[in-house]
This record gives sequence, C-alpha cells and structure tokens, in this order.
Amino acid sequence: MEKRIGFLSFGHWQPIPGSQVRTGRDALVQSVELAVAAEEVGLDGAYVRVHHFARQLASPFPLLAAMAARTRRIEVGTGVVDMRYENPMYMAEEAAATDLLSDGRLQLGVSRGSPETALRGSEAFGYVPPDGSTDADLARQKTALFLAAVRGERLVDADPRMTGGMPGKLAVQPQSPGLAERIWWGAGTRATGEWAARQGLNLMSSTLLSEDTGVPFDELQADQIARYRAAWAEAGWERTPRVSVSRSVLPVTSDLDRQYFGERSGEDQVGLLEGVRARFGKSYVGEPDQLAEELAKDAAVREADTLLLTVPNMLGVEYNARLLGTIARHVAPAIGWVHPDQRGR
Repeated sequence: MEKRIGFLSFGHWQPIPGSQVRTGRDALVQSVELAVAAEEVGLDGAYVRVHHFARQLASPFPLLAAMAARTRRIEVGTGVVDMRYENPMYMAEEAAATDLLSDGRLQLGVSRGSPETALRGSEAFGYVPPDGSTDADLARQKTALFLAAVRGERLVDADPRMTGGMPGKLAVQPQSPGLAERIWWGAGTRATGEWAARQGLNLMSSTLLSEDTGVPFDELQADQIARYRAAWAEAGWERTPRVSVSRSVLPVTSDLDRQYFGERSGEDQVGLLEGVRARFGKSYVGEPDQLAEELAKDAAVREADTLLLTVPNMLGVEYNARLLGTIARHVAPAIGWVHPDQRGR
C-alpha cells in the first residue's frame, strides 16, 4: 500500500520558560507555519487535535482553512473532533466550506473524544445526552446526522412560502463531493473499530487503546486494524478505506535533542483511563537509524497506510520542521514511505 505520513499537533500553549508557543495566537499561527514547512519537506498531512476549555487548539475549521490557503498539496485534518460538543448540521456546513476551499484536501477525524478538563463540558455547550443514553451514544447519534448531512441527504422540511409553493425536504449547503469518504472515526477499542467499519468511516487509531489484553500495544492495535478491515469487507463497502495510527517519534541528532528527550521511556505503559484499564503506546526516541529499524518492526505501523507523528509543538516551528525533515529523510523510508516527488517513477 502507498504509505502517507503527517504530523499531529495538540496545539498546546503556555507562557512558561522554554515555550515558543506562549499565546493562543502563537498556537494558531505556528500551526499554519508548520503545515507549510511539513509540505516543503514532503509530508502528506497536517492534522490538529481539538480540545475545549484548555490551552490547546479548538474550533478547527478556521485553522484548517488557513492551512489550506497557505499550502497546495498537503492534506489538512483533525485527530479528532469531539462530537459531543458539535452541532452536526452547522458542522457539516463548515466542513464542506473548508473542503471546497482546500480543493478536496480535508481529512476529518471525529469521535466521542477523550477526557476533558471541564466537568460536563459538552453540557455547557448546550448538549445533554437524552435520558438513558451515554456520552458515547450522543457522539454516535450526532455523527450519524453529520454523515447524512455531508452525504447530501435532504433532512429539513422546506417552507413552501419561500420555495414557490414547492414542498419537500432540503439538504444543507454547500455540498462538497467526496467529503463523506474522507471522514474518520477515532477508535479506542477493537469493538469501536468494527463499528466504524460498519458506518463506512475510515479508521483513526491513536497512541492508546482503552483496553488491555496483555500483548504489546502495536500488536493489539494491529488486531484492531485487522478486525476493522474484516468488518469493512463484511459490510460490503466498495471503496478501500484508509487507516491511520499515531506515534511519538523523536530522533536524537544533537545535544539539544538529548536534553529534551534522551531519558524518555521506550516501553508501553498500562494505566487507568476513566476507570478502564488502557494500554499506551511507547515513544520512539533515539538515533535516526535506530528509529528506522524499530518503527519498521511496529506491527500496526506496517498495517496502516497513514502514520501521524505527534509533535512537541511548544518547541516551535523551526525545531519541529527540523524534526519532521529528519524523519522524512532518515526514518520514514524504512516503513515504505516515498517522497511525493518520487512516487510513480
């Protein structure tokens, strides 16, 4: 399969010593600048994480549109939008507009989301799960409505007084052809991966799974991918889906790199997430040739067509552009990635 590589930024900002991203404006502007730099070194995607009530990136569509305006080839996307906070119909309008402005480069990851800093934050936005349902139910219900909207389904009754007496239903506008095939579900378990396949959604698997069977993280994630693809085939979808995994890959090529990352753990971690035993993937830290060898052995990286590299965005654009360039030149070829200029030759 053709391998693609992108970066994933959580967009942190803090006015603390050593931070190159001290304000919300810094985080937004630097995210655009990093997308430009990533395209220049040959990466395929620029993705952002969405959080609320925190000093991190939120409201992704203006940012993604700005990224698209400054680039010409690179995909722009999210990993992921927490659907509990969203108005599905309005989000469908924003997504279509952003996709049209980007000339079809939007890759939109959505999900139930991760634990947030706010207690019942989505309720503060006005979204409360109906009686007898959960946050996960609410996210899936909203996703179903969002998918129907981006697929162009007619969802709202027309007002005959405004349509020349013609009855019927209306679709949201604008519509962006093909966008529905570029929606991803951020799955945290093997079961949710199978659910995503049945919905016709691409699979976005992160650096943790909220289950633990005792096997290494990459093998557990590879099992999730295999189950997803089996469920996709069983559902009878005609197109080939995309699958992404996220990894922290930190090449050490200077004393500054060693100062930042030299002591990081290189092992999986197991802990509790919202009361559920979860397995977290390891960080890949070391010399580029060592990372190339280790990443090539990662079972889930081998199975996925897209690798998202989580970046330490608070170290600034220049540092992260160098980090991504090192990975593109010295690490990514080991997993089968080819620079866009060399593809098809």
